[in-house]
Amino acid sequence: MTTDTTSTKVSARIIAALAFVAVAAYLLDQGTKHLVTRDLVEGSSVDVLGSFLQLHFVKNPGAAFSLASGTTWIFSIAATAVVVAIIVFARRIRSRAWAIMLGMLLGGTLGNLTDRLFREPSFGQGHVVDFIYFPYLLPAIFNVADIFIVSSMGLLLLLTLLGVNLDGTRTTKASIAAAAERDAAEEAASERAATGQAAVEPPAGEGASIAETSTEGEPGGHGDATGPGERTAPPAGPGARS
Repeated sequence: MTTDTTSTKVSARIIAALAFVAVAAYLLDQGTKHLVTRDLVEGSSVDVLGSFLQLHFVKNPGAAFSLASGTTWIFSIAATAVVVAIIVFARRIRSRAWAIMLGMLLGGTLGNLTDRLFREPSFGQGHVVDFIYFPYLLPAIFNVADIFIVSSMGLLLLLTLLGVNLDGTRTTKASIAAAAERDAAEEAASERAATGQAAVEPPAGEGASIAETSTEGEPGGHGDATGPGERTAPPAGPGARS
């Protein structure tokens, strides 16, 4: 009972962390897009850090960083599948780092999915609002949702390299070696147990021979032994008559 309660509490805290990160990412993305569409004209630019960082308002019908334009409906379906998968998968998480990673991915995906579902030109084919532009670093224009999505992929790679599992445990070289040694010991014990059982049980042919010998030695058997009430006739003497 205590173990189940503790597991439930841990799961609730992890899901709460995932939800908090997802909501924060979503609100930050939609809030900045609202300000851009309200204060800027499509195609206009505003210098933030000189020509190094600019706000350049464009509407993107493709994927993150303005890739694959013209296939909006495919990305709408893919984004919906990602959102559903994260929600279903969240129950298995016991690691706060994994919860943060999936929260960032969920919030970013929901941010761009909202644009594709509810912005012009039509439902499911809406154009995503992009406005962050580094002319000297990246040729693409992106948004806050894209930042969260890419950052979540970087965190996923880091968690994988560090061996952090969904349940919060870590898979290291020492743990892998210990698991291999444990498996080898269990296999050796199983082989010894099987070998000992085979040594105790006699082969089928040997058991039959022992049984046969016992039968011949019993009273009334088909051997040379006689029963307790029988007398053995003495050998005939030299003068016995035929």
